[in-house]
Amino acid sequence: MDTSSAPKGCGSSISSIYYNLCDLATVWGVVVEAVAAAGVVTSFILFVILMACLPFVTNQKRKGMVALQAAILVFTLGLFGLTFAFIVGRYSTSCAARRFLFGVLFSGCLACLAMHGLWLALLERRGRGPRSWMLCLGALGLWLVEVIINTEWLVITVVRSPSGGAPDLFCSIANMDFVMALIYVMVLLLAVVLMAVPSLIHKHKQWRRDGAFIFVTGLLTLGIWISWIVMYMYGNGLTGNASWDDPTLAIAVVSNAWVFLFLYTIPEISLLTQEDPDQEQPSDGDHVYPARSLVYDNILKETEPPHQNVYMNNKAFTMDEPPTEVSTKPLSPYGSYNGQLRSCVYQPTELALIAKGLTRRDQDMRIPRALVPSLSPASGNSLPLSAEFLSSRDCHAQPD
Repeated sequence: MDTSSAPKGCGSSISSIYYNLCDLATVWGVVVEAVAAAGVVTSFILFVILMACLPFVTNQKRKGMVALQAAILVFTLGLFGLTFAFIVGRYSTSCAARRFLFGVLFSGCLACLAMHGLWLALLERRGRGPRSWMLCLGALGLWLVEVIINTEWLVITVVRSPSGGAPDLFCSIANMDFVMALIYVMVLLLAVVLMAVPSLIHKHKQWRRDGAFIFVTGLLTLGIWISWIVMYMYGNGLTGNASWDDPTLAIAVVSNAWVFLFLYTIPEISLLTQEDPDQEQPSDGDHVYPARSLVYDNILKETEPPHQNVYMNNKAFTMDEPPTEVSTKPLSPYGSYNGQLRSCVYQPTELALIAKGLTRRDQDMRIPRALVPSLSPASGNSLPLSAEFLSSRDCHAQPD
């Protein structure tokens, strides 16, 4: 290669097909290359941030959209890489990448956006959207349709071409044919815009914002596609600048990729850590352990069975007597014992009350033990009481 023929900024060892990458006189190539390289780095960083934020996502609805957002980042990264295929000169590899990957990468991004818009529409209509794996399968199906279309179109136009034709059959395609092969992608683009319209009137603000992101992204993408199609098919030929076909496609790809990042991916990542508005948050005055307090409340609210008292009511004393219901099973006098120690509880019987009234002036008098059984209540289950216990006035007094 002649050294003098190399443009300014390019070395003598560089092939002529890469002159647009280093030619300082070709400003569009250097600028688009720098913008595309920045997009590659930004897409990779955003993908890492998205994966790092995944454990901290508390909103399960947004967590289901992470798979679609990660797929959009991957396809957007591919779009930035595809830009270099339009900057370099035409040869078999670059032309094959243009013809096949242009529709495949755009259909991948638009399929994910369409499924997100469909999820928002179903969420507004039914209150619950499809599961994440169903959305991923739907996006995969929409994307595979374009893959099949481009594969068939590529095979038919190359394999069935006459063998004596041009050496680079991949590059011998008219602009009209290139645009017509992208009809399915245009249908997906129109579906994205229409799917986002119902989400703009969602009852929750955060889902309205999601719908607005998708709607604005679809509108700007539609504007970019209309512009490059008009320039690619008619504008460059009318102005006599047919050599601007490749710059037109390169600028369209890199600008549309940045639209996907700025208007959809970055806002969606920033909203991942937001709380679900449908989930009620406890107020500051609520208990720290609500479940445990409810258990204790239920226990405290349980009503104790009433005790039947056949004796006289006395405000100074409480008497626990066994129930009087007729039962075939003998009742135990210790049936009402609850396991708690009574250190200073004095519960006299009727005999103690009578004895106390008769011997008020003589407190040291002791009742004979022989009289105790005869004065005790007529109950088959009552225990004999000692005279020492009956004559005791102090609840802490011990029997001799």
